[in-house]
Amino acid sequence: MGAGVGSRRGQLFLRSLLFLLLAGPPARRPVGGQLRYAVPEELEHGAFVANLGEDLGLDVSTLSARRFRIVSRAGARQHLEVNLENGILFVNERIDREEVCEAGGTCLLHLQLLVESPLELYRVEVEVLDINDHAPTFPWQEYVLEVAESAVLGARFPLESAQDPDVGTNSVHTYRLSPNGFFSLEVQTRSDASKFAELVLERALDREQQRVHRVLLTALDGGVPERSGTAHILVTVLDANDNVPAFDQPSYGVSLPEDAPPGTLVIQLNATDLDEGPNGEIEYSFSGHAPPRVRELFHIEPRSGQVLLKGRLDYERASLHELYVQAKDRGPSAVAVHCRVLVHLLDVNDNAPEVTLTSVSTPVLEDAPPGTVIAVISVLDRDSGDNGRVSCEVGPNVPFELRSSFRNYYTLVTTQALDREVVPEYNVSITARDMGSPALLTRSTLTVPVSDVNDNAPRFLQPSYSVYVMENNAPGASICSVSALDPDCQQNAYLSYSIADGHIHGMPVGTYVSINSDSGHMYALRSLDYEQIRSFQIQVQAQDAGFPPLSANVTVHIFVLDQNDNAPVIVSPLPHNGSVATELVPRSARPGYLVGTVSAVDADAGLNSRLSYQLLQATDFTLFSVAPDTGELRTLRSFLEQDATRQQLVVQVRDGGQPALSATVSLLLSVVETMPQTLSDFSEFSLPPEVSSSSPLTLYLLVSLGSISFTFLLAILILTAIRCRGERHSRQGDSCSPPRCHCCPGSRLASDGLKTSNLTAQPPAGTTAATCLDVPAGGPPGYCYKVCLGPESAQSDFMFLKPCSPPRNNEKDPGKRSRPEQHLQVSKEVKQPNTDWMPPSTQRPTLKRYQIHPCSNRGSRWKGYVRDGEVISNTALN
Repeated sequence: MGAGVGSRRGQLFLRSLLFLLLAGPPARRPVGGQLRYAVPEELEHGAFVANLGEDLGLDVSTLSARRFRIVSRAGARQHLEVNLENGILFVNERIDREEVCEAGGTCLLHLQLLVESPLELYRVEVEVLDINDHAPTFPWQEYVLEVAESAVLGARFPLESAQDPDVGTNSVHTYRLSPNGFFSLEVQTRSDASKFAELVLERALDREQQRVHRVLLTALDGGVPERSGTAHILVTVLDANDNVPAFDQPSYGVSLPEDAPPGTLVIQLNATDLDEGPNGEIEYSFSGHAPPRVRELFHIEPRSGQVLLKGRLDYERASLHELYVQAKDRGPSAVAVHCRVLVHLLDVNDNAPEVTLTSVSTPVLEDAPPGTVIAVISVLDRDSGDNGRVSCEVGPNVPFELRSSFRNYYTLVTTQALDREVVPEYNVSITARDMGSPALLTRSTLTVPVSDVNDNAPRFLQPSYSVYVMENNAPGASICSVSALDPDCQQNAYLSYSIADGHIHGMPVGTYVSINSDSGHMYALRSLDYEQIRSFQIQVQAQDAGFPPLSANVTVHIFVLDQNDNAPVIVSPLPHNGSVATELVPRSARPGYLVGTVSAVDADAGLNSRLSYQLLQATDFTLFSVAPDTGELRTLRSFLEQDATRQQLVVQVRDGGQPALSATVSLLLSVVETMPQTLSDFSEFSLPPEVSSSSPLTLYLLVSLGSISFTFLLAILILTAIRCRGERHSRQGDSCSPPRCHCCPGSRLASDGLKTSNLTAQPPAGTTAATCLDVPAGGPPGYCYKVCLGPESAQSDFMFLKPCSPPRNNEKDPGKRSRPEQHLQVSKEVKQPNTDWMPPSTQRPTLKRYQIHPCSNRGSRWKGYVRDGEVISNTALN
């Protein structure tokens, strides 16, 4: 079988080659403004058809880049293809003309060619030329023909036609009859140019001499080389039946809609026979001229002569069907008569338009200008007339429109600028509607994705960020995260975060914080200290990866929260020789006598700096008490004879943090009968190790304060001594007339005044006042100082006083030893460190520190504190 197939292919190739040699190369001729080529059928794959690149005037080197291609309907076979390297149109698969074009006539392949950049459309028709690849064949190999012996000379007997799928000269061209003495052959031509043969009686038959005649019928086509087919005809001579049926007319015409259902009556035939009995009973049937397609579509009732529809009609396949019907009686030697029935089909709108979408430029950039071509659309309706005329439109509310290029071809273009962030993808509905009644339509959807352009800058989720970080954080810990959004997509939406250059307290911002460029997480690079920096701000930038890149900035406010990491620092009283602080207490002190005030400061803020005082250890807990809020040390009762003259106390200062931190100070109180001018050295008293303060920070602070204070006080004493000595020479020894100081040297406090030995009087703002303090019964000498207060107590200053000596009136107290009055030097206020650490709602009154120095080398040095212009504590120092 394979050898047979190969032999057949070789014959076809030789025939095609012979056809090309005779017919010449495929013709290229303009027909209606388009190209037409001719190509024989049955060519093998790769056979040359035409050079489209040259004929269309296209640059062959750009065909591939411009996507030169044939646009075909979905599901259609691609018989022809274009080589993009040379622009040659070649056979893609074998073309069988009888399969492509079922009906006869010209067989055309309609090609739509598309080339982009710029968009161009071409129409090309390729005519498939028939080759003689089929031989004529008869439906049967042997025909039986009954002829009455009474048949007259010249009687015609139609014979079965041979069938040849080829067309034109390659179809059945003529018939030949083998030589015989009774019959001849006459070839007839139908309206469609097909041929059929009729047997003509040339000599009278005599059944008694010869009952059967055998002849050979040969059908030949007009191809080169010629092909033929044969059939045997067996003629049986019958006895005479001298009347034959007769039709009303030789030809009938009828119109039938193509959508007529099977069983529809096509026509009622009527033939008559003058004979009686069986010789007059007529039977109807298709003649041998009826092609197989007719027999599939129609049926004839033998007795009634009704022609009925048997199959489904299709106007688009064939608009006319030709039926050949014969009628003959049932008598012996019946002779058949023939008629022709032409069935004309009426077109019905039974084919919806076919829409072919060919995408050109999808996805489309969102900044594409209006008029950009998106797709090419072809529409085809197989119906005819109005049923085949089609209009095409797009759905509403889309920024696209259809523009007609030429008949049944449209281009889909944009009508306005697109925005991917609003609509990322369009489903464009395309409706094709014909003009039939009722109209048929087809909807197709073309998905048009919109490609992103970097036209949106990043946007942070918040206008600014506030971050709260606890001090003493671990370096590298995450403190916050910033986030921005970019409505663009892909690379245009990929964000990277960075910190803008800047400085924080003179240091680059990059030494404080860092940021993860991908996630926006921020990290602290160092441990923060609330006491050094309480807040700072940085600028964070988010930038996308588009071209050109777009960015946005946001401010991040970072607030450092206080942590209880500073223990209280005791600033008064200062320990003597680094171990204990000494104070003198008169034995005559009454209950409530203010021995002194323990003052401390805490560098923290809020509750962490709220201090409380308590008496941790004491020689006698019944003798002294400490005010929890102010740190004032007072007597609880009067001294008894059996009370020790030296009282050792340990006062603890504790802040309000969690956990609380504390500091302690050791006090050595000497109970004396009279207040000496110089204090004894109680350095031999020391505290137990478990209650002494051993904090290195406290030690360093005390050493620093002591060194500075000693240097400052030494300078003040020297200057004061020089000034006092000069003024003493220029004045009377007992005179006192300072110009701006009111001195009250004669004023002394009563014995119960020891309860309020602190100066609490506060003069009006903007005035000056002089106050004298005199301690009786051997206490310290009177001190005269001047307080100058401004409109606000926070601006108060202590001024130097001029010498002031009270009147010497020793007669009033001859038993007592008179002591010279000491002129004091009071240094300018020293604000309490970091008083602004407390929040405004809990701000404590301004605490100012002062020191009082005697003018002479004798006597004690006193220190104290002023709160809002009021002296709240004074203590004698060595």
